Amino acid sequence: MTLILSNDDVAKLLTVEECMAALEPAYVELANGKGVNRTRSDSIVAVRGKPDSVYGLKTMDGIVPSLGVGAVRINSDIISWPKIGNSQRRTKTPAANGRWVGLVLLFSSETGEPLAIMPDGVMQRIRVAAANGIGIKYMARADADDVAIIGSGWQAGTQLMAACAVRKVKRIRCWSPSAENRAKFAAEMTPLLGIEVETMPDAEAALKGAGIVLCSTSSIDPVYFESWLEPGVHLSSIKKAEIDNAALARCDRIALHVHEDKPLHFVEDGADAADAEVEKGWADKSGIDFAKLPTVGDLIGGKAKGREKPEEITAFLNNIGMGYQFAVAGAVVYRKAKEAGVGHELPTDWFTEDVHP
Repeated sequence: MTLILSNDDVAKLLTVEECMAALEPAYVELANGKGVNRTRSDSIVAVRGKPDSVYGLKTMDGIVPSLGVGAVRINSDIISWPKIGNSQRRTKTPAANGRWVGLVLLFSSETGEPLAIMPDGVMQRIRVAAANGIGIKYMARADADDVAIIGSGWQAGTQLMAACAVRKVKRIRCWSPSAENRAKFAAEMTPLLGIEVETMPDAEAALKGAGIVLCSTSSIDPVYFESWLEPGVHLSSIKKAEIDNAALARCDRIALHVHEDKPLHFVEDGADAADAEVEKGWADKSGIDFAKLPTVGDLIGGKAKGREKPEEITAFLNNIGMGYQFAVAGAVVYRKAKEAGVGHELPTDWFTEDVHP
């Protein structure tokens, strides 16, 4: 039987802590050549009647032999880039009857059969936070207990959960462009974390004195700048663009999620709006050789050090996601779902065939 799960099911079955615990050994395995990951592939075309939008069909996959699974993550998106405040934002339009489309397909790497199908939304949120949480674990000061976050959207909540999972956090401050969103975010996260989330009137005030600064936004422009740097701070971003090049150039240590600098892009001729969606990779004026920076797997495996001195400025860039993460997280979700009897079972014959493909 093939298991069909919902986002609500995944939310009940997978925690940030569990995802981090599963990813740590898996990252080391991948760094040691065990398992495989395919760079994300983006196919992009123009949307008829919407010159400011594109349609993107995006896939990534990975196989974790030690867990006996492989996974494919698929997104089918209508994307635009409105200007909000001082920065350009990347937004996905819920064009499928008011909903978004993203799927994770989990397969057995021993029989090839489809084990489970589930939406990607909750898993996506948790696996991004888990990677950044591991970055904090290995790079932030051990006594860092003051966290500041730029952003108050979907990804921001789990970023705070990850920070609290690896450090004894005593204070949290939040800034985002919308006062209404900040207030709503603080009201939601304070009881979940058991720590008051303070809202701040401007970014610089929110960041002052923080030992850990989390950037968790939809911006494709920088939201953190060199003038805000303080000795001993750890910077954490869910995309490279969030931290400006001058700030990165002053960091004592930087680690990446992976060495791939951008997805594989396949763009229709004449899809003019696609330029904003095509990620540019490492080309910049920072003078940093990103190809030589350590990855999260190098930190966990001891091939690189995340911090040696309390006053060092460190940064973790969650530069691009991996299908491999979805295989790891999917394995955890599938195992727990089977144990708890969660989800709906459908005949696996519906998803297999009796002719040679």
